Order: sequence, then C-alpha cells, then structure tokens
Amino acid sequence: MIRFLLAVLLGAGFVSDCNRAQEPEAAPAEEWVAGRSVTAAVIESWGGEESCFTVMPIDSAMKASMIAGGSYPAGGALISVDELRCIRVLHVNADLDTLCGEMVCNKAIADDLLAIFRELYHHSYPIERMVRIDEYGADDEKSMRANNSSSFCYRVIAGSTRLSNHAKGMAVDLNPLYNPYVKTTDGKTVIQPSTAGAYVDRNGNYPYKIDKNDLAYKLFIAHGFTWGGSWTSLKDYQHFEK
Repeated sequence: MIRFLLAVLLGAGFVSDCNRAQEPEAAPAEEWVAGRSVTAAVIESWGGEESCFTVMPIDSAMKASMIAGGSYPAGGALISVDELRCIRVLHVNADLDTLCGEMVCNKAIADDLLAIFRELYHHSYPIERMVRIDEYGADDEKSMRANNSSSFCYRVIAGSTRLSNHAKGMAVDLNPLYNPYVKTTDGKTVIQPSTAGAYVDRNGNYPYKIDKNDLAYKLFIAHGFTWGGSWTSLKDYQHFEK
C-alpha cells in the first residue's frame, strides 16, 4: 500500500515538487561589464577576487566588436588577433568605488599587466576608467578626454605615418587626461588630450598624477616597461611601453 501511494504521489509530481521547494535558489548570474561599479557581495558571487583578474584570448565575437568599434581594421592588420589578449581586472577610482576594467593588449605583456593591475588594486591606486577604446569609436582623443586607460588600438603615432606601439598592443596609457602627451616644436606646443592643459605643469597637485614616486611608475618599471615621462624630445606622462 505504501509503495502504491508513493507511486501515485510521484506520478502527480507532489514529492518531487516538495524536494525542489527545499533546494536553495541559485544566485542570479552577474554579467561582467567594463566600467560597472561592483560591491564585495557581487565579487564574491563571481567566485571572489581571483575570478576577476583573468587573461582571455580574443574570440570571434570580441574581434567583431573590435572591428565594429574601429580598434582593429576590417581588412586585417600587421598584427593578428591571435597575438592579442583581453585582460579583465578590478580597479578603484579616486572615490574608492570598485570598478570592472577591461583592456586589450599584446599577449607578450598580458601577464605583466595582470600582475601590475592586481597590485594597484590591492593598494587602492586610483584608475578612473578602463574600458576598450572601441566604446569611443577607437578615437584616442575622446578616450583620453574621458580619462580612459587603454592599450591596443591599431593607429599611427600622432603627426606621423608610423604605427604606434599601441598598434602592437605593447603600450598602455594610464589615466591620460591627468597625464598628457606634451610636445613643443618651433615654439608650438601640442597637448593630448587637448583638454589637459591644466595638467602640463607637473608641479601641480591633482588626482591620478604619475611621477617617479608613483606606485604605477614603480610597478611598470619593475616589469621592464619604459615611461614616456622620462623622454627628452617630448613628454608622454600617461604612456608605458615595452
């Protein structure tokens, strides 16, 4: 009789429904979005900090978005996407908000950058924004004005026809609005971004400033990068390259 009643209940779905009701509901999946502010609880739901510092190959969907955004030419480039990687990191801004960051770079420096940005995150080093430059239509001026830190973009050096180290994914521009490119030729000074005139004087006191006492400078140099702020023919205070 007991077996008969159990079979009836199972057939009606009563017992299985009771079991399902006792199971805890899975936490809703959170989507990683570069530029998004996240809480400690969200980070924990993703598996903790370790899951938020990753190196990924460029898949077909990301390549398509890079072509659509303009950072990678539709007709191909001297560098293959197989030579590039996308890193995902956590970073904080000057208000100590924790943000999701994303940057495409050369695979040769991907592990260096992961280690550098992890250390900067642990020290609450401020990085205002880190999204792929495609969000700005691969327009370096727009990206810099937004103080967006970036690496790969298939472009030439400003004022020349020579490919930039950014076109190889071997250079990083960090907090570029507050750390501008400055070059004076025949009495004419070029500042990039053009809105960064207030930050050309490196004696000023303002957020996100890079100098030789800065933690980011020390970490990049320790990983074998050179700093544009040390150049003599021009100054590129945002720029680290390898």
